[in-house]
Amino acid sequence: MSDDLNNRGGQDRARINVNEPHEVDYWTKELGVTKQRLQQLVKEAGTSAKAVREKLASD
Repeated sequence: MSDDLNNRGGQDRARINVNEPHEVDYWTKELGVTKQRLQQLVKEAGTSAKAVREKLASD
């Protein structure tokens, strides 16, 4: 199933897909990190937005 760019509700914000440019743009702004840092956080914490936020807070 493809991403619906017009429906960015809760489910779309619960996971981070670093392969989708619009998500990378959103999450780098939301978290105040670079693309490279976002990719590293996802690599270490997984795709859960909650886990990525927790990892960012603990670093």
